[in-house]
Amino acid sequence: MSLLDTGDTFPGLTLTLPGGQTLDLPGALAGHYGVVLFYRGAWCPYCNAQLRAFQRSLDKLADLDVKVVAASVDDEATTKETIHKHGLEFPVGYGADAHAFAAATGAFVNEDPLYLQSTGFVLDPNGRVLISVYSSGAIGRLVPEDVAGLVRYIREHA
Repeated sequence: MSLLDTGDTFPGLTLTLPGGQTLDLPGALAGHYGVVLFYRGAWCPYCNAQLRAFQRSLDKLADLDVKVVAASVDDEATTKETIHKHGLEFPVGYGADAHAFAAATGAFVNEDPLYLQSTGFVLDPNGRVLISVYSSGAIGRLVPEDVAGLVRYIREHA
């Protein structure tokens, strides 16, 4: 398992979205700054708070040309419920293969029950990692205010 560092190209991952569509990363974010969130599951209060925070900040992030996607190991019905409960307007994938995602990105895995620990990435418009935030437990995660500040800083100093 290799951690993704600044400048690394984000690996190709396919998210399955409710309704059967798929989203290929990093291609779906190409030309935009991107946030990729792996969350532990609908049962995690910290993850729910993070998803709500990104939803509340979606307009501010869109003004900075930042797109957000999220994924977990949850099943489709649970993911649909999470999207509805929080009014999420960004793509949320379900059924992530915890071990495959971990092998590709370095995310930590909880084995029993099986899920990905909270992991967040900020990508540049070319799909390269600007920031990676890895958590090995319940706390420690990417927040939208930090993403907005980072993108503003990069643009001001480009």
